[in-house]
Amino acid sequence: MLLIGNSKADITPPVGIAHANWGSSVHQVAEGIDMPLYCNVLYIESEASGNKVIILDLDLCIIDDEIDQMIREAVLSVINIPSENIRISVSHTHAGPPYGRSDSTGGGWLTEGVDLIVPYFESFPEKISDAIKKATASLKRCNISYGVGRSDININRRPADEKGNLFTGRNWDGIVDHSVDVIGFDDENGKVVSTIVGYACHPHILGPENRLISPDYPGHLRKTVEDIVGGSCLFFQGYAGNQGPVHTFVGEVEVARKAGKILGLEASKVRLSLDPFERKEELIEIVQAGADLGMYEDVAVSEPSDDLIINNAYVDLPTLDFPSYEEASEIYDNAIEELNEARRLGNKDEIKKMVSNAKRANFTRRNSLRSKNGKVNIWIQTIKIGDIVLQGLPLEPFIEYGDRIKSLNPNKKVILSGYTNCIHGYLPTAKAYEEGGYETRNTPLNPESEEIIIDACDSEIKKIDN
Repeated sequence: MLLIGNSKADITPPVGIAHANWGSSVHQVAEGIDMPLYCNVLYIESEASGNKVIILDLDLCIIDDEIDQMIREAVLSVINIPSENIRISVSHTHAGPPYGRSDSTGGGWLTEGVDLIVPYFESFPEKISDAIKKATASLKRCNISYGVGRSDININRRPADEKGNLFTGRNWDGIVDHSVDVIGFDDENGKVVSTIVGYACHPHILGPENRLISPDYPGHLRKTVEDIVGGSCLFFQGYAGNQGPVHTFVGEVEVARKAGKILGLEASKVRLSLDPFERKEELIEIVQAGADLGMYEDVAVSEPSDDLIINNAYVDLPTLDFPSYEEASEIYDNAIEELNEARRLGNKDEIKKMVSNAKRANFTRRNSLRSKNGKVNIWIQTIKIGDIVLQGLPLEPFIEYGDRIKSLNPNKKVILSGYTNCIHGYLPTAKAYEEGGYETRNTPLNPESEEIIIDACDSEIKKIDN
């Protein structure tokens, strides 16, 4: 059987921390809390092999290399486990704090609340190490199960205007994946211990007008599952590069709460129907009553696997051409000067425009660093638990990648996640580069990356599942 332990750490930032992660926001700091942000921890160990995995699911938008390493060191300070056996993923909520300690200057476009950023992230090691201790102290012998549901709170988010220009919104004709992956861990008595829910949808229901710290819909999804099913719930963000919520960019937290509940109800329905055992129906007897009543027993004929295998691969993806870091920095510095002048004059429309310009200039500056060697090294982490394969990428892949990879592995239980073990930008399809749009402007990768990453991901799944 599998040994399962779970816990969570409250990583809610303080009110007043820099908050405006939108280019069109006028406010700069968080003015309240919708609901807490958490780091959810799941410890998994195979009794048969002794292999161990620690999964962390954080209510953050992005973590950089520095924060990723800080979290790994906190885990390793508590438990002896290979660093590559730690999976760190984020929900990608856009209603949280800035991305990392390097944003303590506000990225240049924020001037308020930035003094709280460094202390906030420096609180992580103690909180996360405590959560790891609690998880490893709560081990239960468990079986694993898997099911799939469907929810349509998401939509393809790459429509075009009447002139053919792409923007971020609702594309009703675009490819979308409504599937809801559900993994269950139940103890020997059938009691729910933990649930993992996977879904592909950008958590940006809460947009520029929102001034509250919030996990967006993933937080409300988890709470719904925990309230209905019991145990803990973790969320895996799927290949959401071009997947967004139908109702989006609003300021009302109730919209995110509703979407999370809808998704949580579907996940709960699937979870309650899961059975770790394959069973055979046996008719025990027929009891005479007003009608003849058939008494059945569903007998387990096989037990779930407790395999736990971890494979790690690294692949170099080719990059686009960018200005030198010095050139990109000069453009960025000019954008910041224009923003500061707009703030001095107090014109809200001009401030929105200049914040957007500064953020876009910073995208280019960051990508010039990522692409300086002409390649980006991508970690593909593949974990097999029982007969379920989890694969995580440090990218924001378009959903077409998921369809391709799954089609190459029919009849396999594969859950694909982006936003795992850092994030190095979008992974658009080669066709998307021809179409244009925001995602193709905010990636260091060139179109040749498509076939390379599909081949690598497919190879890792086949390797671990043979």
